[in-house]
Amino acid sequence: GRGVMPSTVCSVEGVLNLGYVLAGQKVTSTFKVQNTSTLTLPYSMQLGSLSPTRDRDQQKLPAFLTSSLQRTEPVGTQNYSGLSVFSIFPTEGELVAGKSQDFVVTFSPDHESLYYSDWLKVVLFGKKVAHEIQLKGASRDHPMFVEGGVPLDVPVESLAGTFPVSLWEAPKGRNVLPHKTLSVKSILLMMEYIEGESSPVPAVTELRVGAIQTTQKNSKKNVEFSLDGLPLLQQKGFAVEAAKGTVEPGRVKRIGVSWLPPAALGADDPLLVPALLTLKGDIKESYRILFMAKVVSA
Repeated sequence: GRGVMPSTVCSVEGVLNLGYVLAGQKVTSTFKVQNTSTLTLPYSMQLGSLSPTRDRDQQKLPAFLTSSLQRTEPVGTQNYSGLSVFSIFPTEGELVAGKSQDFVVTFSPDHESLYYSDWLKVVLFGKKVAHEIQLKGASRDHPMFVEGGVPLDVPVESLAGTFPVSLWEAPKGRNVLPHKTLSVKSILLMMEYIEGESSPVPAVTELRVGAIQTTQKNSKKNVEFSLDGLPLLQQKGFAVEAAKGTVEPGRVKRIGVSWLPPAALGADDPLLVPALLTLKGDIKESYRILFMAKVVSA
């Protein structure tokens, strides 16, 4: 007899990010797996969220507490309905020698979260893992989002409803439930200027404002954005590209930020300047942007 090594090539390696979608809607993405060997390969697609050992594997500290490099778990936020937020078709079959098979991944979140994720394995002969793909996606209740900077939130959901106490308001002396107001999310932009180089190069970073493509008829309008506090930012050495503008559905606008230290800046203390980014679409949202900058030696 002659032993033959099964071999396959996948069009996606590492991470498959399906981007943003409105809660209650869905989006799909397709990838290919090609059988490059000379024999037919039986395969199955396995999702980490459907693993029989998932509950046991979750009995440990979350990744954002135990690792400085990893914030999210391989199997992250899932639907409240109990169904996996990601699905794949087909789930099993045979890869004919020399042929390719298309696989369709569907992302269908039922609530807002930025940390949907799952772990997909392409398994041959019921035991050999040929490929591993991290599936990621995000969902919002409204068709707009802001990305960039250092995350200041906790990437693990709790099923208990929690609201900022400082934002609750209730009339004094009356036994009524407080009503919740919209909280302002915070984003930290950290920038480091390298001192001692022959020609000064400004520290740079960016924010990204996006408008989600949606199937709703009344959600085709553009998203408007504006950044307040520019005079103070300019005084402290920050330069912001496109401080206001509009974003069409399905598009992302990049807001470049650069920093050169002003002459009066102390060498030891980092600089922190807050500004307010406002988005207007079907609702009005505000983000508190914290511009932090410091000088480091080359």
